[in-house]
Amino acid sequence: MQSRRRNSLWLALLASWLLILLGGSPFLRLAVPPRPRAGAPQGWPRWLDAELLQSFSQPGELLEDAPQPPQAPHGGSCNWGTCFDTSKCRGGGLKVFVHPAAGTISDTHRAILASIESSRYHTVSAAEACLLLLLDSPAGKCSQVPPQWNGGRNHLVLSLHPAPCPWPFQLGQAMVAEASPTADTFRAGFDVALPLLPEAHPLRGGAPGQLRQHSPHPGVALLALAGERGRWRTAGTDFSGCPWDGSCEQDRAPGQTHPGAVLPNATFCLIPGLRPDALHFLQALQAGCIPVLLSPRWELPFSEVIDWTKAAIVADERLPLQVLAALREMPLTRVLALRQQTQFLWDAYFSSVEKVIHTTLEIIQDRIFGASAHPSLLWNSPPGALLALSTFSTSPSDFPFYHLQQGSHPVGRFSALIWVGAPGQPPLKLIQAVAGSQHCAQILILWSNEKPIPPRWPEIAVPLTVIDGHRKVSDRFFPYSAISTDAILSLDAHSSLSTSEVDFGFAVWQSFPERMVGFLACSHFWDEARGGWGYTTQRANKFSMVLTSAAFYHRYYHTLFTYSLPKALRTLADEAPSCADVLMNLLVAAVTKLPPIKVPYGKRQQARLPLAPGSPGSRPELQRFAPDCINQMAVGFGHMPLVSSHLRLDPVLFKDPVSVLRKKYRSLEKP
Repeated sequence: MQSRRRNSLWLALLASWLLILLGGSPFLRLAVPPRPRAGAPQGWPRWLDAELLQSFSQPGELLEDAPQPPQAPHGGSCNWGTCFDTSKCRGGGLKVFVHPAAGTISDTHRAILASIESSRYHTVSAAEACLLLLLDSPAGKCSQVPPQWNGGRNHLVLSLHPAPCPWPFQLGQAMVAEASPTADTFRAGFDVALPLLPEAHPLRGGAPGQLRQHSPHPGVALLALAGERGRWRTAGTDFSGCPWDGSCEQDRAPGQTHPGAVLPNATFCLIPGLRPDALHFLQALQAGCIPVLLSPRWELPFSEVIDWTKAAIVADERLPLQVLAALREMPLTRVLALRQQTQFLWDAYFSSVEKVIHTTLEIIQDRIFGASAHPSLLWNSPPGALLALSTFSTSPSDFPFYHLQQGSHPVGRFSALIWVGAPGQPPLKLIQAVAGSQHCAQILILWSNEKPIPPRWPEIAVPLTVIDGHRKVSDRFFPYSAISTDAILSLDAHSSLSTSEVDFGFAVWQSFPERMVGFLACSHFWDEARGGWGYTTQRANKFSMVLTSAAFYHRYYHTLFTYSLPKALRTLADEAPSCADVLMNLLVAAVTKLPPIKVPYGKRQQARLPLAPGSPGSRPELQRFAPDCINQMAVGFGHMPLVSSHLRLDPVLFKDPVSVLRKKYRSLEKP
């Protein structure tokens, strides 16, 4: 008996010693990455999605790896405060000068130059530039030290693709924007991580996201595993193991297939952590397949501003079974949110080379203005920071897109902006009708007429201001400081609206402040005979545009029209009034991805409806400009952003067989 107790005691002590010796073994703590050795470079990711493995760990067990000081061969200890002179950016904001390239340049290089030169950032003078941009060298050539290098200070060296040769000079204090930089060379807050783009990536506009199904259905592939040369392999929902090498026990598609045929039907995309595999990341993003990054050794693109925990999952490649089980048990609500975010990020920042370049410059501009320039909400919510200009406001509640998230609503009044362009009498009746609205805060007359401004105007109950225009159609969309309200009622001198129509149109706009709400509609169509786009104002069962001669919209679109659109498109809009209507509708549709809203317009005004270009009796100037106008603008946007609608909003009792006294907008039904 004593000997049995003695043996049990020795066995217990031996087991305790073994536990002490093997306590750090990864086999006993599968969810915890081992601590790095002192001074050793660390490539494991931080736990961006720690809740993924909650069911496999104890509280407090998922600790982040100890941060290591980055090895920065690009510029030593450079950071934003020590190696960038923000004093050069005061006053004019971010102005970019591009160093000219020596010799012939590639098509991508030429497209980048054209994109920057047409943007609000560009300047032709290196002396007044805040940022000097050095693009990667043409294929097969190595860049030389540019003039005015100044040790790289206030320079950005940009490389969308792996450089054909190392930089032959010291980058010094220059920032580096490169595709998928390694974690041990990336300087957070100073360098910019770019996505690894394919050679044939669209230069402008870009293809839309491919997501067709937001939540997984039975029988649909759950996983897509990245393979070689941009190919993928799928695995169904019923599997007992799926190693990272791509061999699955119950693989439903053992042959490797093109991503376009597989990714829309897969929910998660497993992507290895090696740098060449970063190309799969962008493919998964476009397809709406949630990227699952297995211990990536490269920095995620634009990680300084994009919250990737809302669109991707970073997991430890050493825990395959736990990761796969957690993916299979993920709630459908979270799957839906992740997939929707992948589509937004793809469209906002990655679908074209132009968007990648502009996002890079916008990040640098945010650093200049400070962290409040673009709050995280603006970067990570539609329509994105590129379309929420910090020069307009830094508060989300000032934009028309974020009222739902902020729990706010637009200010309850509007400013009427009446454009007087053609010779004729001042619109006295229109002024009286608009001023009679209880929601009208002010009336602005934009006088773009050759005649002198009349000295006297009618006496009305709201302030009336006359602005002397520059005789250009695009003047009507300039962000005048005199506009004091969020809502603008855009009118022409020949417009004719009743007070009830104005009141109801504004009530509708308050419910949809991000959209255009108009009284006259037209529709775009594809003309097979001409091989291009056209539009018509003939009455139909659908529409995609409203005329700005009588429409409500948010004043922010004036800022976007003036400072975001390329100058060539604004010049095109000045050539004919119809082009200005088309351009404003294209802009709002590109931002919101939504159609405008049509409200009732009295029968007495239908004769004033502008004739469609090319139709009998249309004006010669419209026939000359309009057919090419819409096509040139579509090329400028890179795609056709207009969205058609079959919906018109009427008052609740509109034309109902009830007493007229019960109707709020009774005058809308008068002939």
